[in-house]
Amino acid sequence: MTDKEYKKLLKKYHKLSDRHVLVAETDIPYQNVLKIVALSDKIRKAGNELVGLMKKKYDQLLRTKRYRKLLSLYGSTENKAKRKNFAKQLKEMQKAYNITWNYCRTSMIPIGKKYGIGSVFALTKAEDVWSGIEKCLYGNGKTIHFSKYGELPCVRAKQRNRGIPISVKDNKLMFKLGKICFGVRINDRFQQDEVNAVLLYLAESEFIDTMAVNTFDKDDYCIDTYRPCYATLVPEMIRGRYRVYLHLTIEGKAKPKYDKSGNLRHKYGNGVIGADIGTQTVAYTSDTEVGLKNLSERGNSIQTSEKKERLLYRAMDRSRRASNPQNYNDDGTIKKGRKTWKYSNHYKKLRAKHSELCRINAVNRQLAINEDANHLRSLGNIFITEPKNAGKLMRRAKETTKNSKGKINKKKRFGKSIKNRCPSGFQTAVEKKFKVSGGTYIEVPNNYRASQYDHTADEYIKKKSSDRLYKLQDGTKVQRDWYSSFLLYCYNFKTQNIDKNKCITEFVNHYNREKALITRIKAQKIKVLNSGIKVS
Repeated sequence: MTDKEYKKLLKKYHKLSDRHVLVAETDIPYQNVLKIVALSDKIRKAGNELVGLMKKKYDQLLRTKRYRKLLSLYGSTENKAKRKNFAKQLKEMQKAYNITWNYCRTSMIPIGKKYGIGSVFALTKAEDVWSGIEKCLYGNGKTIHFSKYGELPCVRAKQRNRGIPISVKDNKLMFKLGKICFGVRINDRFQQDEVNAVLLYLAESEFIDTMAVNTFDKDDYCIDTYRPCYATLVPEMIRGRYRVYLHLTIEGKAKPKYDKSGNLRHKYGNGVIGADIGTQTVAYTSDTEVGLKNLSERGNSIQTSEKKERLLYRAMDRSRRASNPQNYNDDGTIKKGRKTWKYSNHYKKLRAKHSELCRINAVNRQLAINEDANHLRSLGNIFITEPKNAGKLMRRAKETTKNSKGKINKKKRFGKSIKNRCPSGFQTAVEKKFKVSGGTYIEVPNNYRASQYDHTADEYIKKKSSDRLYKLQDGTKVQRDWYSSFLLYCYNFKTQNIDKNKCITEFVNHYNREKALITRIKAQKIKVLNSGIKVS
């Protein structure tokens, strides 16, 4: 293999290999932490200036009738040749209005110099802004957003030897940002294993790269090299003080985690799991276990925290209204137009409390999601569920309707439930967990209709959303969410539909488990939201 072929294969290997992120707190002194926070705020301001420039260009393009007509024609036509022609015209118009990556990148150069941030950090921020523009141009994005005051973007350089270079000193990983040299605090065995793997790569990089290229060339397989790709600094406000975390992007899959006894912390099971993921709960059926629980919940503390969060927000609203009566109408609605806001010291204290509580709740939700995903992976290796629909459920109703008493129904739908329970985030975490660990993740087609099928009658019966407990045609009473998960468990891989024979043969065994589960929920007085199970 020539040197040119080797470099080409190595580049291809880097592109196709897995990557993961190691998170660890830095050991930077607090006076230098404040310098990193100041740099992060400069990056935010520079990014906002670039966003304002690109947003103006994008809005000008959207105002043209020709561009909107071309978008409509591109979306409605099915002829490939015509679509290609429309796409070409759309790109030409984008170029004419300077909505290109090259213009975005070059525009950031003088802005970066104005705010005194490094060119590599400015380029990375320009990439972030451009990804938002691409989402508007080619995805489901509607507009480009500015970063608010107080939001601290990460300090990232997508190159290992620039911006935040990585080095080794006394067998420890060291990093440098300007004149600030720092390391990381190792808190557990997993972090130590990851750091040791990175140190091994840096000591024998040529040998490991050669081994990776040879394996990739012969077997078309990517080994885990643990090459450090680049470092990112993430400043966070925790309990009134700033702390800086290092996010080190590493090539390869993450090291396995072990408990105190040296056993694997997360075990992988075999078998099929059917799961019905609702707005607030998840019901699942596997070969050995059935379950029905609230999403993103660790114990009962999360519901208490959510209540505190709401009460603090209401107190903030009362304080804001008392300090700014000129900005509100007599009926309590906010006035239109530009306004000036004054915030009392009482309001600022409430805002700090609310912000900290939101942070704690977000961390707890993420931990609960990871725990649930790991538990499901321990039950089986094939996960079957319905497609994600949380985004659709969050949208407000368009039509104004009235109830039987003549009152107007609320237009809001499941926004708070989805914010507090994160069903889409849970589903994404499960999908990632199963795919990374060698499992299979399946989303059934839209015509599967697991919530409407009745295997005792062998027909689809439409039910009201309020019917959480209902009787099958033969008189058997089942919990609706669990029964949907059971029908997903009875998935036929060949026909991609419900396996009716499996439903008949497996139902009694799993139904007995479901009855035992409901008995346990009632005995332990567990409040499962929207389940229809009454707890005295």
